[in-house]
Amino acid sequence: MATLRFKALDEISRRELIETKLSDQKISGYFGADVFDRETMRQYIAKDAYESLCNAIDEGRRIDRKFANQIAQGMKTWAMERGATHYSHWFQPLNDSTAEKHDAFFEPMQGGGSFETFKGELLVQQEPDASSFPNGGIRNTFEARGYSAWDAASPAFIVDTTLCIPTVFISYTGEALDYKVPLLKAEHAIDKAATEVCRLFDTSVSRVVSYLGWEQEYFLVDEGLWAARPDLMLTGRTLIGHESAKNQQLEDHYFGAIPTRVMAFMKDLEFECLKLGIPVKTRHNEVAPNQFELAPVFERMNLANDHNQLLMAVMKKVARRHSFRLLLHEKPFKGINGSGKHCNWSLGTDTGVNLLAPGKTPQENLQFITFLVNILMAVYQRNGLLKASISSATNAHRLGANEAPPAIISSFLGSQLTKILDQIEKSGLESLVKMGEKSEFHLKGIAHIPELLIDNTDRNRTSPFAFTGNRFEFRAVGSSANCAKAMIVLNTAVAWQLNVFKQSMDVLMLKGETKENAIYSLLQEYIKKCRAIRFDGNGYGEEWKKEAEKRGLDCETSIPVILGQFVTLEAVKMFAETGVLTEKELQAREEVYLETYTKKIQIEARVLGDLAINHIVPVADRYQNVLLEKVERIKRLFPEDKVNVLAKYDLEMIERLSVHITEIQLGVEQLSDNRKSANRLGNQREKAMMYQDTVVPLFEKIRYHIDKLELYVDDELWTLPKYRELLFIR
Repeated sequence: MATLRFKALDEISRRELIETKLSDQKISGYFGADVFDRETMRQYIAKDAYESLCNAIDEGRRIDRKFANQIAQGMKTWAMERGATHYSHWFQPLNDSTAEKHDAFFEPMQGGGSFETFKGELLVQQEPDASSFPNGGIRNTFEARGYSAWDAASPAFIVDTTLCIPTVFISYTGEALDYKVPLLKAEHAIDKAATEVCRLFDTSVSRVVSYLGWEQEYFLVDEGLWAARPDLMLTGRTLIGHESAKNQQLEDHYFGAIPTRVMAFMKDLEFECLKLGIPVKTRHNEVAPNQFELAPVFERMNLANDHNQLLMAVMKKVARRHSFRLLLHEKPFKGINGSGKHCNWSLGTDTGVNLLAPGKTPQENLQFITFLVNILMAVYQRNGLLKASISSATNAHRLGANEAPPAIISSFLGSQLTKILDQIEKSGLESLVKMGEKSEFHLKGIAHIPELLIDNTDRNRTSPFAFTGNRFEFRAVGSSANCAKAMIVLNTAVAWQLNVFKQSMDVLMLKGETKENAIYSLLQEYIKKCRAIRFDGNGYGEEWKKEAEKRGLDCETSIPVILGQFVTLEAVKMFAETGVLTEKELQAREEVYLETYTKKIQIEARVLGDLAINHIVPVADRYQNVLLEKVERIKRLFPEDKVNVLAKYDLEMIERLSVHITEIQLGVEQLSDNRKSANRLGNQREKAMMYQDTVVPLFEKIRYHIDKLELYVDDELWTLPKYRELLFIR
């Protein structure tokens, strides 16, 4: 271990650029080549089976089981032609990762020989061990059975030699054990609710689709340096390390020229992504050194989320091919920007209308304002729950640190929309509504929203939920998270509010109110109620925290407390009545999230203790002994009156080293004791709280003394790669 750092540095100096052979075709020639998409289905599946599958995808219908074998046979034939030898149900358990078990197409024959087979029953359903995945007590060790079932709305794909089939994951008793099931239900809920509201304006609308466009931020570190840092290897972040003299203060990395070795990685990654049908489009350097971003074209939410989960796995594989290690942790390095995953969210109709884009007519603009205000109401009413959806032990390091939105949910609209909402709130109905000859209705001011509003709106990077012209950007989602966790809450909250709006409309119209007056009266009511969620200023300022508290927004900072939002009476009611999650499923999720929070801190505490006692203290002792020997030699060579002068700095340094070593040892001892005390608690919330209150504070205390030692100890003795090496060697 003592020489790993220097071996890694030597290796890096001799690394050769890896140029992967890419296709000579245009992107359109190989895009989706490894995906069993509609065009491919048409070639390999009989017409009636193909139509059944398309109906299942487009309209959410159940696939007729009589076609399952035909579909499976066509899928197998296509996959084997592309070199596949195995198949796997690919699902998303509650650990922010994906899971897969590979089975061969091969079957032995009696009497010798073999054949390839893939039956419809294997395509549609499998039985993975549910007790081995996070389940919040839904499955015990002796109750292992769970089911994975094909999600036809997300196409199968090939990775290496395995046909991957996107699936849901449920327990034997029917509860969702993954992110896909509730995400699909949340999509259905908002489709149903938003369609009903759309029909107030356009009766031809029969479906509303939620869309997602994610922006994936990440760090790259040379694999040699990564291997020499146990904290990076085991926790994804550096638990110790003094800031580099140069980091991001010159603001010279953002949008800068992409390093040659990184560019080779990016080209390779994009090629792999495009073959898998992931429509990656944008790449660039991010703010921090060795930090980068990749972003696709937006897609239907379920598919976009699958693509992001697949991307994170592909990124890790391609990074290793180029002798990098990928860091998706929200805060791998202290003192520089962490990584997020901005989720751009929008709603669109089957008639081609973006419900979050202003239109060309007064009626279209009124529809836009109606959806905008209802979304703001949803965000206002569920701001605590939305915060819970992005809260984790890892994301807590990033939020609110002058690099990411604060952990107080608010929404930025920009000056133009703010003025329009203020006008609606303050105006009387008589001055707002003007009926034309054909019963068209007009809203003074809204009719004149410029068509270029999409480009006229300012940006506010401190806003967690910002309107950016034709979509909302949920900026608080963490880089390692499954997007679905936040999108489930957002879609459900908006669906709930749209249902409330439509029910209120029905009541008012039964009382004799005109549709137009009913819409405006409700908009006025909502705008007044949700005014508190609108904030266009600096979210980093301390004054905003005080103001947010005055406004009644959720300002809680304790992650274990925040996660309790999933099981409040209001949340349980909302999820149950929209059909997205049951109370039992919500309780299980809270349990899983609390346990995950505790485990991550527990692992970090163990790693920090190991680094401190087995790596840092011995090195500091060694250097201290060098200084002690030096002082002894000075004493032997010079008279006493000169010793005090010549050895003054060395003696001071010896004392400093002793102080820091002692403080580290005491801190680690206390860390271990506090961790053991917390582990004895049976209640997950109490355990998480104790870890938060008694273990986490010691991290910075211990780190302070270790980072001081890094400044003092001879560089030749320091075994761990330093920030200047991790961040600037590419």
